[in-house]
Amino acid sequence: MGTGAITQYVDVAQLVLYLFWAFFAGLIYYLTVESKREGFPLETDRADGSIRFDNGIAGMPTPKVYKTEFHGDFVAPHGRDRQELPVQGRSLSGLPSMPLEPTGNPMTSGIGPGAFTQRSNKPDMTAEGHARIVPLREAAGFSLAEQDLDPRGLPVLGADGQTGGRVTDVWVDRSEHLIRYLEVQTNGGRSVLVPMNFARVRRDRIKGNRVTIEAVLAGQLEGVPGLASPSQISRLEEEVVMGYFGAGTLFATPDRREPLL
Repeated sequence: MGTGAITQYVDVAQLVLYLFWAFFAGLIYYLTVESKREGFPLETDRADGSIRFDNGIAGMPTPKVYKTEFHGDFVAPHGRDRQELPVQGRSLSGLPSMPLEPTGNPMTSGIGPGAFTQRSNKPDMTAEGHARIVPLREAAGFSLAEQDLDPRGLPVLGADGQTGGRVTDVWVDRSEHLIRYLEVQTNGGRSVLVPMNFARVRRDRIKGNRVTIEAVLAGQLEGVPGLASPSQISRLEEEVVMGYFGAGTLFATPDRREPLL
């Protein structure tokens, strides 16, 4: 027998190869199972309106507890997705996976660009344990850059060119040092947040300085979901507010749902 041979038909190199195959198969199995801690089980809508849950191949992982610094223990996989409010829409054809038509207010239906996920209803925190996104009036040590136009006091115009309110404050991200939201007092007296990525602060000597929002009409600012606290916003509230303006890009006016050509 040659060097390294164990029997006439098996040698060390062959055993090492078999061990590698076994290790690699176990690694694939482990990664497949561990990847299901978020987004699983898969949901499939049925024609009768029920939902079928599919764990995929290799089954689901056993629950694991992740200890967070500020928000307690987090279990994954979790069942929060099954606790979400039902989508306010119906299938256009009655078949699974077909587009949904809103049955209620399309701006808050949770359909299409207005969809949002069920995040934790607690505010995001800084590394020091403070609320991460707060109004500028409560952000000690923060101020707007002198060369930028201060949006506070400016009128807010919707996609229809009408004024829907005025900016009263700016909400800043204390971790990334940027503006996240504009606080707007609507014509109806409500205080709502407008995501900064949906707003444009315009400097105009002729028409006057203003803030414009193309996602919604001026009157639709009255319907922006409110906050539980006037000085902080939870992760879930961020999802809901962002979903409202996202929905406006498609549902604010009927013509936005029509073909471009």
